[in-house]
Amino acid sequence: MKFIFMIRWFILVVILLFIDFYAFQSLKTISKNKFILVLYWFISIGILVNFIVKLTSFNGSKGLTHGIMLAIGLLILSIIPKITAILVLFSEDIFRVIKAAFSMSSSTVETHFPARREFIAKVALGLAAVPFASIIYGMTKGKYNFQVIKHTLFFDDLPSAFDGFNITHISDIHSGSFDDENKIDYAINLINEQKSDVILFTGDIVNNTFDEMNPWIDYFKKLEAPFGKFSVLGNHDYGEYVHWKTLDEKEQNFQEIKNIHPKIGFNLLLNDSVYLEKENEKLAIIGVENWGTRFKKAGDLSKASEKIKKEDFKILLSHDPSHWDAEVKNHENNYQLTLSGHTHGMQFGIEIPGFKWSPIQYVYKYWAGIYKEFNRYINVNRGFGFLAFPGRVGIWPEITVITLKKR
Repeated sequence: MKFIFMIRWFILVVILLFIDFYAFQSLKTISKNKFILVLYWFISIGILVNFIVKLTSFNGSKGLTHGIMLAIGLLILSIIPKITAILVLFSEDIFRVIKAAFSMSSSTVETHFPARREFIAKVALGLAAVPFASIIYGMTKGKYNFQVIKHTLFFDDLPSAFDGFNITHISDIHSGSFDDENKIDYAINLINEQKSDVILFTGDIVNNTFDEMNPWIDYFKKLEAPFGKFSVLGNHDYGEYVHWKTLDEKEQNFQEIKNIHPKIGFNLLLNDSVYLEKENEKLAIIGVENWGTRFKKAGDLSKASEKIKKEDFKILLSHDPSHWDAEVKNHENNYQLTLSGHTHGMQFGIEIPGFKWSPIQYVYKYWAGIYKEFNRYINVNRGFGFLAFPGRVGIWPEITVITLKKR
């Protein structure tokens, strides 16, 4: 196993050095300043060594630390712009090969184009500056660029008393990643400013261990909603990604994570349900434990719905949207609205009016926003916090406000 581990690291390092070397050709073409050229390698090698040291010293006892996440962020900051430049340089190299082959078959041989090569190198560096600036922004500002996204959903069977009922949906707090008290305080106040009737949280309150949330309990306990606050667990809440000394230690951490929810005023639903009542009518909130096709599957929809009637209007809290796709959307019981999170929108993508893209869409069919099938809805929240990469680029942290309307 150790040999395989070393081989994997060797292959990774070779790939990263190849990217550095290829991108270096662009810089060398437009600059002969030795200081700049040496500085390029000093920074590139420094970031790579820092990443290797942080990751190889990681023992899994506490999960991802701020130091490891910063190392990941710096590596991404270093590599992604270089890959952008490489794509331009590679297209130019292909052109040169084709041109050389053509020249060899003709009487005129001309394979060197220094002016053109310099121009292409400048284009490559110019384009590389776009992801570089975007990642810098994402790591410094974007991770706390909270967006309030509002939806109005219409239902034929919504109880009349709940017409106009407002829900604030948050997900994926990942408190272990926070590093700015003022930004979190701002986000909590922003949630309260929505003045929603109920606040629903769909899991991942920590990255791995319960103590990550300790500095933030007093902030989140300030959340207010007249009909209450309800929550479920996400895959990171089970301590699955930490190397525990004993199973008892893991179980104690899990119990402490569950205890966080009442400390901040949330009713944690563990495969259970509650009714919200208004003017002698009711609406069901159903919460399942994590149910995922790729991650821990502890959710039990049947158990969670034992107290609920088939004809009730239901809002299901389920952390992983793959659950909706696999079981919920075509279930014989009508779960009118499901709320999920988990994907974070990969914390990277493009969202402009009429266009939405992220690499995560090749993994999850439902990855951000509202989807409707079989006359049922799911909202996939983009997440409140962040994980691994200490930033967000194009996919901003989300506070969702959903208004229920009777058709």
